[in-house]
Amino acid sequence: MSDWKGLWARVRERFDLMPDREKEQDVIEDISREAVFKGANLWVLIFAIFIASLGLNVNSTAVIIGAMLISPLMGPIIGMGLAVGINDLDLLRRSFKNYAIATGISILTATVYFLLTPFNEVQSELLARTQPTLYDVMIAFLGGAAGIVALCSRGKGNVIPGVAIATALMPPLCTAGFGLATGRFLFFIGAFYLFFINTVFIALATVLGVHLMKFHPRDFISRERALHAKRVLTGIIVVTMLPAALMTYQIVRTSIFNRQVAQFVANELQQKGTQILQMDADREGKRLQIVAIGREITDATKTEAERHLAFYGLSHYELRIIQGAQTDSLMQLNSQLAEASNNRESAQQKLLEMSAENNELSSQLNEYTRYELLSVEIRSEMAALFPQVKSVSLSNTTETSRDTTAVSRFVSAIITTDGGKRLTPIEHQKLATWLKARVDADSLVMVEK
Repeated sequence: MSDWKGLWARVRERFDLMPDREKEQDVIEDISREAVFKGANLWVLIFAIFIASLGLNVNSTAVIIGAMLISPLMGPIIGMGLAVGINDLDLLRRSFKNYAIATGISILTATVYFLLTPFNEVQSELLARTQPTLYDVMIAFLGGAAGIVALCSRGKGNVIPGVAIATALMPPLCTAGFGLATGRFLFFIGAFYLFFINTVFIALATVLGVHLMKFHPRDFISRERALHAKRVLTGIIVVTMLPAALMTYQIVRTSIFNRQVAQFVANELQQKGTQILQMDADREGKRLQIVAIGREITDATKTEAERHLAFYGLSHYELRIIQGAQTDSLMQLNSQLAEASNNRESAQQKLLEMSAENNELSSQLNEYTRYELLSVEIRSEMAALFPQVKSVSLSNTTETSRDTTAVSRFVSAIITTDGGKRLTPIEHQKLATWLKARVDADSLVMVEK
């Protein structure tokens, strides 16, 4: 018995955190200082958001990691956890205020970036931040635990940068900004939920770490208020975990099902000379479809395989095997569909070209008929302004010269005067200037008959 006690004492001594702990007041001051966002801290956050958004935009993991290393977002989250752990309501208010400011500025900065960037393709790094699971809960909690232990110890080492990378606070906020900028609100909801998960469980790990290292709590005004605070914290944790747990359940269930199907095919249908091209499982229609080429799977093998479906959790599924001539027909059908798709795309391209050509011809026709209509419209105006002008003819004219390949385009105006009385040079210039402005022409040549 004494040997067990001695072993337990040595184990406790090995894992004891207290000898390495910093002075409590120094830890609280350091965390409180890092929880404030203003001045340099705020500018570093903005630059880090731009860098992370750029990394997500170009799908560069290295750039995203660099942004996470310089991000100061962990400060107010650990500050909130510390405040809850030691019952410091003033620190909790300040940390939450700075957390809200940092979150708002981060999403705004990312939204501005994705509104300005010409590249709006959804990259894999963006997609990875839209569907949080229970694994993200575990990463956030363990990362937060490592963070608070490191912050409270004398030899902090390089733990905090590692925690910043593991918990990945910044990429979800940038993805949320992408969702707002591009109108993909499901992206915004999924990414912001991941950020909220990280916040809650980093803070929770900090609370537990503070209790584990025996920080001295400040007294609440009343026991009822302390109990209420614990209930609120518990409620937030449970509500945060439920959607992530549901998503994790669906992912794990799908993964198990796919593994069962793969095992069934490998053990029951795979044979020498046969290649399984495709296996599709319709979970709603309860149908398992296998496409195979090469050596034919016999009816006896299929019947035996159907008897073993229950061993793989597929007892209610109908097994359908496509092989031989059916496979050729299926491949031919796929080829025909692909060819039809290509032909459809080609036809659509021709239609677009014809439409563009038709629009160009219509524009040219309108340009020619426009001046005929204008000649009628300005007749009454000209009679009032230039009563000596009897008629005017407008046309769109193109002129080339034998000495050059240049083509000049202008509006020509042919006028006739009443009684053959010609316009004076001043009247001629005045009429030409008025006509050019009236018909909105870049260049006009007026000829008097």
